Amino acid sequence: MTTAILLDDRGIIELAGEDTGKFLHNLVTNDIAALKAGEARFAALLTPQGKILFDFLVFAVGDGRYLLDCPLVLAADLQKRLNIYKLRSKLSVTNRSDELEAIAFPDATEPPQVDAVAVAADPRGPLGFRAIAEKGKIPTKDARKDYEARRIHAGVPLGGVDFDYGGTFPHEANMDLLSGIDFKKGCYVGQEVVSRMKHRGLVRRRIAPYRAQGDAPPPGQAIHIGDVEVGVTGSRLADEGLALVRLDRLAEAKEKGQSPVAAGVALEFEAHALDSK
Repeated sequence: MTTAILLDDRGIIELAGEDTGKFLHNLVTNDIAALKAGEARFAALLTPQGKILFDFLVFAVGDGRYLLDCPLVLAADLQKRLNIYKLRSKLSVTNRSDELEAIAFPDATEPPQVDAVAVAADPRGPLGFRAIAEKGKIPTKDARKDYEARRIHAGVPLGGVDFDYGGTFPHEANMDLLSGIDFKKGCYVGQEVVSRMKHRGLVRRRIAPYRAQGDAPPPGQAIHIGDVEVGVTGSRLADEGLALVRLDRLAEAKEKGQSPVAAGVALEFEAHALDSK
């Protein structure tokens, strides 16, 4: 039987109304027009300068209803921002974080048969399935570390820990690698900057997984190669973690056989994680 893990740091925003699909499609980084009931997309709302303000999973429920699975601490601000953008669009924006909760099924290979409002495969990679349900409807296990281990190993960042909202481009947060950007869709807020980064084919910074020679250092620790700072640590569990790093400096150090160090601990990044494309 698959394990259900409560993600109590997530909030839920509901959008409903005849204009909802078009509204979201024209606003966020991914293709919402093609999203069908029973599916989810990873997406973000950006600043006009192309930096991430909010990231979330978008669930299509049907009948013009969509649920956004977002960081709980940002749910109220996301609701306000969406209301600013909606203008005369025929839709409502409701914060349902007090009624609904997000639940992960990281080891599920098919949709779990649970009493949920929405169930879909996590679109970001090997994270199984995700459900949104009324609070207390689905029995869960205290196994958050299992989810975090899988998330970190897969290189899936957590906003507010692995990157700063308002200061990070989608490519830097791996959204292009995690199916969070549709480069073929039309305009959305910040789209020109995102497209420019794509077509130039070079990203200076990325969040990359590493393995430490010992316990992984806490979030927020500067990573150095000699006297040169090359990044900062983020999420961690045991000897694995994520870090936002300068790819060119790390690649150069790897060629020279130098090891990046944070809080006195040597870190090893795999070569594929340092690809700037």
